[in-house]
Amino acid sequence: MTLEPTAEVRLHRAARLEDAAHMAFERRLKKRGWEPTIVAFPGYGLAGKDGPGWVRVLGRVLLARPGKGKPRKRAKKIRGWRSFATLSVMDAPVVVEVNGVRHEATADRGGFIDMTCPSDLPAGLCSVRIGVEGAEPVEAPVHIVDPAVTFGILSDIDDTVMVTSLPRPLRAGWNTFMLDEFARASVPGMSVLYERLTNAHPGAPVIYLSTGSWNVAPTLTRFMSRHLYPAGPMLLTDWGPTKDSWFRSGRAHKRATLNRLAEEFPNVKWLLIGDDGQHDPAIYAEFATSHPANVAAIAIRRLSPTQSVLAGALPSLSELPQASGPADRRLLSAPDGAGLAGLMREAGLL
Repeated sequence: MTLEPTAEVRLHRAARLEDAAHMAFERRLKKRGWEPTIVAFPGYGLAGKDGPGWVRVLGRVLLARPGKGKPRKRAKKIRGWRSFATLSVMDAPVVVEVNGVRHEATADRGGFIDMTCPSDLPAGLCSVRIGVEGAEPVEAPVHIVDPAVTFGILSDIDDTVMVTSLPRPLRAGWNTFMLDEFARASVPGMSVLYERLTNAHPGAPVIYLSTGSWNVAPTLTRFMSRHLYPAGPMLLTDWGPTKDSWFRSGRAHKRATLNRLAEEFPNVKWLLIGDDGQHDPAIYAEFATSHPANVAAIAIRRLSPTQSVLAGALPSLSELPQASGPADRRLLSAPDGAGLAGLMREAGLL
C-alpha cells in the first residue's frame, strides 16, 4: 500500500521550493552520517465483529544524528522551537507489522506514515510495529475500539485542555516556540472531567483533534501524561505548504477528520469538546447538522471576555444551535471543566 496517489500531481510552487530545499539538506545530513529514525504516534482501530477489523497506523520518518538513540542527559528546560528542529525523510519505504502480518507503505513528502490496514487485534490497547531500512523498528500504540461501544470523546487541544492563548497570535507564538514545555498550564478542571467521562463510559475512544503541528506531538503527549489526561490518538497537521496551496487549512483539517470518524465509527455518538476562541462551535454545529446520529452533545469551553475580543469576529454561541433541540444536538457551554461537568451531569452524560 502506498500513501501517495498513483496519478501524477503537479505540486504547488511553494511545495516544490520546500521539497528542493528539503532534498538538499537531506543529502547533506546523510553524507554526515545521519540515519533514519521512526517517531510512532498513537493510532486507533476497530475490532472485528463478524470478520477482521482494521487499524490506522500513524508515524513519521526523521533523520537523526548517529547515536541519537543512546541515553543522554535530559535537558532541564525544553523550549518549543526544539520540536521544529527536525528533518523528515521524503518518500521513505516503510513496513508496518500488525499481529505478525506485514504491510508495505510509503511515507509521504513530509515523512508521514498514515495507513489503514486489516487487523485481527482485540479490543483494547494494543501495539503494531513500524520499520524502515536503516533504523530499529519501533512499537506504535493503537487503541482498538470494541464494536459494541457507542460513545466517544473528541477534544480540541489548544485552549480546551491546554492554555495556549491562540486568539492572541504573538502570545501563541511565544508559547509555541519559546516557552519551556514544563511551564504550560492545563485548563482548570478539564483533566478531572475527562477522567470522569472515561470512567462513566468504559471503552470509549478518546481522540484529540487539533490544528497544531505534528512536530509538537511528543511534547503534547508528555503534557497529557503530566496532567493526567486520558491517553488517546492525536490527529494533528503538517504546517508546511500543501500540494495545492501555500498553507494548510485548519478548519478543513477538522471538518475532514470529523467526517472520516463518522464513516469509520458509524455507531459511535461523539461528545465534541472545544472552545470558542477559534472555530470549534461552528465546525461542530455543521457536523451535528450533517451527522446528527453521530453527535451526543457539543461542549464548549468559554474564553474570558478579553480573550474573546482579541479572537476577532468569530461565531458567537448565540448564533449556534442551542440546548432546546434534540438531546443529541445539545450545546453545553461553561468557562472550565467543573462547569461543563455540572452541565453534562444534568444532560445524563455523567
